[in-house]
Amino acid sequence: MKKKIELTAKQMALMVVAVVMVLVIIIAVAVLNRGDCYAKITVEGYGTITLELDREAAPITVENFVNLAESGFYDGLTFHRIIEGFMMQGGDPTGTGYYGSGTTIEGEFSLNGWDNPISHTRGVISMARSETYNSASSQFFIVHADSTFLDGSYAAFGRVISGMDIVDKICTEAIVSDSNGTVAAENQPVITSIEIVD
Repeated sequence: MKKKIELTAKQMALMVVAVVMVLVIIIAVAVLNRGDCYAKITVEGYGTITLELDREAAPITVENFVNLAESGFYDGLTFHRIIEGFMMQGGDPTGTGYYGSGTTIEGEFSLNGWDNPISHTRGVISMARSETYNSASSQFFIVHADSTFLDGSYAAFGRVISGMDIVDKICTEAIVSDSNGTVAAENQPVITSIEIVD
């Protein structure tokens, strides 16, 4: 004859709590281990630049960039600042270099207390910001030539894996109006879209 197992209300409650805790841990691990994702930046008249985004090095920055891209925020914006041998910068909704999405994020770089191992070498993507550490919003730049003097001061969050020839072409063909790389509105390369691929 089998003995019937009876649980008290307290034991049942403890079992429910244990199951919920296990589920929370599983979900947390899944979120943290989502791994890298990819961004395809299509530039009108040039082609597509594909980047691998590093969630481990800069999780806040990648999440911000992915959210903006998936919302269509970048579609139709431009690269407004281009300096050959340095970088090309875009993502300002006004095309002037002074504005962003309306939201700022924490700067994931060592001067701001973050251990970000990505060096600003050729092909790296990083966030532009003002002098304030936590002022990055939507503006980003792609490094044209090694610029390691930026390491520790800007939040790098990925690198070009294909389409560096397009970055080269944009940087060498840019018509700039000053030594700061300002590109007049009519000459700014247009971002058709940024597609995120997991």
